[in-house]
This record gives sequence, structure tokens and C-alpha cells, in this order.
Amino acid sequence: MEFWSTLIISLVLAGVVTLIVVRMVKNKRRGKSSCGCNCKDCPMSGKCH
Repeated sequence: MEFWSTLIISLVLAGVVTLIVVRMVKNKRRGKSSCGCNCKDCPMSGKCH
């Protein structure tokens, strides 16, 4: 029975990660940024734009 609980939890976590990645890809294609668009205060401002 231990095997089934581990399998179910792993599948749920894999599904959540997949949904997050799909959403990030869709947002990237739409030109949306995940940084909040406050680039002047961002230490990585020269790297992403």
C-alpha cells in the first residue's frame, strides 16, 4: 500500500510542476514578464531586456 501513496503523491507533484511550466511558457510567448516590470531596481535588469 505504501507504493500507491508514493505514486499518487509523485503524480500530483509532477502535474503541478507541468502546469507551472506550461503557464510560464504561455506567458513568455505573450510577452509577459515574471519579474514585475520594475527593471530599474532589479539587479538583473541588464540581463533580461
